[in-house]
Amino acid sequence: MERVRFYRDLGLTEFYRRPVDPARLAEWAAAAAESKELAELSPSQPDSQPLQTTHDSNLEDKPIPPRKPISAPPETATAVRPADPAAALQQIREELGDCTRCGLHKGRNKLVFGDGSATARLMFVGEGPGADEDAQGIPFVGKAGQLLNNMITAMGLKREEVYIANVVKCRPPGNRTPEPEEANTCTPFLFQQIDAVRPQVLVALGATAATYLLGQRQPLAGLRGRVHAYRGMQLIVTYHPAFLLRDPRQKKEAWADLQIAMRELGLKTPGKE
Repeated sequence: MERVRFYRDLGLTEFYRRPVDPARLAEWAAAAAESKELAELSPSQPDSQPLQTTHDSNLEDKPIPPRKPISAPPETATAVRPADPAAALQQIREELGDCTRCGLHKGRNKLVFGDGSATARLMFVGEGPGADEDAQGIPFVGKAGQLLNNMITAMGLKREEVYIANVVKCRPPGNRTPEPEEANTCTPFLFQQIDAVRPQVLVALGATAATYLLGQRQPLAGLRGRVHAYRGMQLIVTYHPAFLLRDPRQKKEAWADLQIAMRELGLKTPGKE
């Protein structure tokens, strides 16, 4: 009946293949006219009361949760390195053990924990190990790692002077992006590594690293080009070296991001006074 009324309001009355009873049409017309008349009268009724409902208007202001939730970073720790950062990192590695906490362990060759100086002022965080990293158990040793080494050298530093880690420590199949449940399982160990090293500047390499470090999804373009306060440190966001290999045109933009990190560290561009 409601559909018929809807069609009739649109002026469609002759859409039946069989004859329609005129009495029925008259009945529908009267019902439609009555509904329209009531609708016109309702707003002007003096005794009309606002509709009572259990709807919570505050819900309108609450953010819609992401389809796959991301664990927020833990509360800011005291911005002081442990007495022995190297020992702290070793303890985290022992706690991680031969990890089987998520499904990524099933396809890995070697767990990739981290690499570099335990007292580094600069730390890089990537997405996850690739094939070369999975084979050697060291982060960023493939083609993307070679480019990262060049980036570090361009900053006037050596690889052994920085610390490098990833969001996940086992290679995702086919180098795919880690699933939230995989990343959320692994990031507590990453946060412990960050707190053990306590770098002055942290560089997120790519959208995945930025997402799990900041605890929110945001386009990379909106995160680059500025300094983020992060757990008592400075966080810079730039492109992942693997992306730069696919699109070398963005290397200039990545270099601009690294220069922000250099300013925070008090480093000068090599070859310039």
